Amino acid sequence: MTTILLGPQRFTTTVTPALRSLDADGPVAVINAGWEEREGDDGELDGLLDGRGRNLRLYERTFEVLAEDERFAAAGLAFRDRQDELRAFYGIRLRAAMDAVAEVLHRSSPHGLRGTAVEAAIAAVRDVDTWYAGQLKELYREVDAAAPPEQSEPIARHRSEIDAVLQECCAVVLPGGHVGSLVRALRLFRVRIPAHLPVIAWSAGAMALTERVVLFHDFGPHGASFPEVYDRGLARLPGIAVFPHAKRRLRLDDPEALQVLARRFADLRLLLLDTGTFLRFEAGGQGLPDGARVITDEGRVAQVGA
Repeated sequence: MTTILLGPQRFTTTVTPALRSLDADGPVAVINAGWEEREGDDGELDGLLDGRGRNLRLYERTFEVLAEDERFAAAGLAFRDRQDELRAFYGIRLRAAMDAVAEVLHRSSPHGLRGTAVEAAIAAVRDVDTWYAGQLKELYREVDAAAPPEQSEPIARHRSEIDAVLQECCAVVLPGGHVGSLVRALRLFRVRIPAHLPVIAWSAGAMALTERVVLFHDFGPHGASFPEVYDRGLARLPGIAVFPHAKRRLRLDDPEALQVLARRFADLRLLLLDTGTFLRFEAGGQGLPDGARVITDEGRVAQVGA
């Protein structure tokens, strides 16, 4: 099972050599639902794929389903509203928990109690993340019960068409875009990329391959925001969380913040993807490939194999 993660492709395109390195002939499935309304505007990308791209049109297919299946459309609308409410409550709880971490970190500790207090405060943040993930899982269960995808003729038809295209392809490419739209489309159409198919992904596409999608931005238009658990991905790359555009979106010169991030997601390796990144994962490989840049438990950026 070969998976290649790349850095952002806007200014430095490396997808062409990545594809050619696979030595695989045939069509290449493109899953760019994260581009949303621009999903069909894939001419430039197809050129980088040597004209071999087969766009699965997941975003377009989603709206076809909504137009044809009123029951699913109603359930989907209710899910959206409830997810928005859930994320609002998650944001309130997360902000309070992260503020508590900051207060504990910066309080003097003449009797040496700060260490255990910090660990307890970070554990409280993890509890909030776990609560959100559990509530989101329940929302998915409820929407599936209200409008079972297996009982929808349009969904079944699109799933069959998607599976047929994947069977004809020799590789899969997942570009960036809006990770929420991408993850939702992958889930709706139950996309399961066969293990034998190589995958090339970057930005939102790379995030979608992990088991836990984490949103982050220290330099957002409205100021810094705390990293947030968003959803589950395909789990093709278990045990890691991906942070694309790391140099532009993370304060990599703030070891305290990085240490909190690493300790909060202690069960994951925090992988940074920046321009020029080219990481190849193989089935049976141990850990991260050499050259991967990660955030250590000490709050430093380190390179695997260095």
